[in-house]
Amino acid sequence: MMRVLRTAHAWAGAVLSLIIAVLGLSGALLVFKDDYLRLTIPEAREAASLTAQDLGAALERIEATYSDDGLRYVSVAENGFGLHKAVFHDGGGAYVDGNGETVARWAKNGRAEDWLFDLHHHLLAGHTGELVAGAAGIAALVLAATGLIIVWPSLKSFAWRLWPRSSARRDLVAQHRDLGIIFALPILVLSFTGVAMVYSGPVKSMLYAATASGPSPAVERPEAGEGDIDWAAALSAAYAAYPDAAPRIASWPAKPGAAVSLRLRQPMEWHQNGRTYVLIDPATSGLMTMSDAQALSRGDRAFNALYPIHSSGVGGFLYKLASFLTGIALMALGVVGSWSFLIRETRAQQRRTQKQRTLAASS
Repeated sequence: MMRVLRTAHAWAGAVLSLIIAVLGLSGALLVFKDDYLRLTIPEAREAASLTAQDLGAALERIEATYSDDGLRYVSVAENGFGLHKAVFHDGGGAYVDGNGETVARWAKNGRAEDWLFDLHHHLLAGHTGELVAGAAGIAALVLAATGLIIVWPSLKSFAWRLWPRSSARRDLVAQHRDLGIIFALPILVLSFTGVAMVYSGPVKSMLYAATASGPSPAVERPEAGEGDIDWAAALSAAYAAYPDAAPRIASWPAKPGAAVSLRLRQPMEWHQNGRTYVLIDPATSGLMTMSDAQALSRGDRAFNALYPIHSSGVGGFLYKLASFLTGIALMALGVVGSWSFLIRETRAQQRRTQKQRTLAASS
């Protein structure tokens, strides 16, 4: 049984190593995306006012500038990061400062961090790539679990080693084992939370069962009027409804009769973008309906906590560093494990070839 498990683990790792390595490295780099932007764009280091008047003026200026470019939503600046990000239906985007002035504008994947995000989430292949990435996450879960089972009998040989002693296969295998043990738990956590983002339906069902709760009631979406929204008035109404919440994402109607959506983050929410919603009538700039993230079912609140765990939205710098190192370790496990496997298979093939030659010579 153990031999079969070893063979299946080796072949699955070899086949999937490239995808897992790409996901690990890209995820590791995305952990410090905001730090990179603060380093390279001075406006990102400045504070942006989020008062109803100032943010409302910035949103109206963004709308006036990009309404003809297919403006989809604006990710609002926050404490410690002073840029708004406008996102367009064609995948492009723009960084805008607190006054609504454009700092950078790009087409789809026209900036390094956007290209990296698309690589990590979709493997640059849209929805199909997203499904493949999710399947690779499931494979990473299985590989981590089977790897622990395989190395369990040899735990006495474990050492806190991050780098192999040499390029010899035995040392590569030892390093693969040690690295897998050290990072097994964070790999399981990050792989599971990543899979949950892709295959949300089954994961939500699991969480509903685990928490003995069902889905939260659906948010009512009444018919909205048409008009130019007064963002200052809308934000004032939202702030009155949720005084301690911070605005996170402002979305324009996708079709006539749809409401404007504003996502807010309350202090107890982990999710970086918040899961508290208010829907606004563009014709009146008044609130139509609301959804309080803290009033959701236990299962939905548990699911909403998975994204910030995966994306290092909680835990501070130490958790970000741990996530970064886990991504690098995941890449190294794929590369080193596959390399040692290829060495073994090459040697086995050489032995088979030599045996065939010997038999042919003696016949």
